[in-house]
Amino acid sequence: MPNWNADDLVAPEWLNNGDNAWQLTAATLVGLQSVPGLMIMYAGLVKKKWAINAAFMVLYAFAAVLICWVVWAYKASFGEQMLPFVGVPGPAVAMNYELKQAVLPAAGLTAAYPMSTMVYFQFVFAAITVVLIAGAGLARMNFLAWMAFVPLWITLSYTVGAFSIWGGGFLYQMGVLDYSGGYVIHVSSGTAGFVMAYWVGPRHPRDRTDFYPNNVLLALAGVGLLWLGWNGFNGGDPYTASPDAGAAVLNTNICTAMSMLTWTVLDLIFFKKPAVIGAVQGIITGLVAITPAAGFVAGWGAVIIGLCSGTIPWMSMNILGKQRWFLEFSDDVVGDFHTHLVGGIVGGFLTGLFATSEGTAAFALAPTGGAIDGNGRQVWVQIVGFLFIIGWNIFWTSAICLFIKYVLRIPLRYNEEQLLIGDGEVHGELPYAIFHDGLHEFSATYSRPNRHADEEQGAVLEGQEGPHEINSDDGNHGAKEAGASKSTKQA
Repeated sequence: MPNWNADDLVAPEWLNNGDNAWQLTAATLVGLQSVPGLMIMYAGLVKKKWAINAAFMVLYAFAAVLICWVVWAYKASFGEQMLPFVGVPGPAVAMNYELKQAVLPAAGLTAAYPMSTMVYFQFVFAAITVVLIAGAGLARMNFLAWMAFVPLWITLSYTVGAFSIWGGGFLYQMGVLDYSGGYVIHVSSGTAGFVMAYWVGPRHPRDRTDFYPNNVLLALAGVGLLWLGWNGFNGGDPYTASPDAGAAVLNTNICTAMSMLTWTVLDLIFFKKPAVIGAVQGIITGLVAITPAAGFVAGWGAVIIGLCSGTIPWMSMNILGKQRWFLEFSDDVVGDFHTHLVGGIVGGFLTGLFATSEGTAAFALAPTGGAIDGNGRQVWVQIVGFLFIIGWNIFWTSAICLFIKYVLRIPLRYNEEQLLIGDGEVHGELPYAIFHDGLHEFSATYSRPNRHADEEQGAVLEGQEGPHEINSDDGNHGAKEAGASKSTKQA
């Protein structure tokens, strides 16, 4: 018979049922941001010929990250220290490990729920980081290359950022404040997405100059899941159902609302029309910018951050983002550079300014606060934090892409035929089989002698997909139709 007491397993003294229930709920809310949130948002924002591919890149990443996470990546991110920036990798699947009290050994933190809850909670953050990177490579990245990219990037990049800032590494010891992933998730994914897009290369010229969202309402449903799912994203990071969790949730929604309204007003002032996809951008930049600050700042700080996140990324997208040299350098389809990299830097820097001593104390940190409480050091510490994350991701994302291309010999992008046809050639399926009576034997259909006539017909149909154009080479980051906003580049 095993040598353990059943009561100690069912109701151990360290367990807080409320904390455990909230942490599992928060983790599920974060998971919903990826599946189905970003899955359907990406599928709605691309041309219809890429809808399946966009959604499947998200679905694959979510599943692949989980396996990597429990086999080696969780302990590399939150386990015992191996180097100042990474932990000792190892499995997190043994039953006695899953049932014991959650502890982050290098950071010296414990929680009133089991390790299994902590592992799952941290997984959904890792997963959405890779999912955000996917957005930059939509409509041309080879799925086989993506299959290789995900485990390599989660191992060589994400684990380092997570351990360095959250797991007890050198940035944690330095005092970098990142409440819920402004640096670990958003600056890293914004940098990695932009760099990956450079190495993969641009979309087919036909797609770059004529890229209409096939379903804006579907994109709105996706961003709605993203917004409300963020309550778990930021509300779960105190690792307990504490007063600070409530403050983080409230500040998240305040900032996001302010950011969306600011973006929409700027669209009205400069382009004379409010753009729905512009509002989506404002929502995402607000969510990103409040993430490093959520439970550290007061409500008025959330308003200021929302005003900045609706303004600075808007200028980045509509001034820098429409320069031809910038577009030609990296075909960042959903604008990861503007929404996540710029938004994350804005939020992280403002955290150094507006963090309150009450907020840091409520998060179980020293009550030092930021510059408004006399701690000017926090500003340059925040700058050091995002510079490290940017530099690390530029190097390792480049190295991973080159390894896949030259060592694994996997092309980073689809061939000409696949780029022209999209889902039908890549997956043998159609997202909306309206014209085929529900049949999905698309590859067989395209083996007919009149295949090229079908392609021409499909090109005509795709030119009628919707009112907005995303990320075109002409520099108009929005609808080509009269009066539509130029700031409608995808979130």
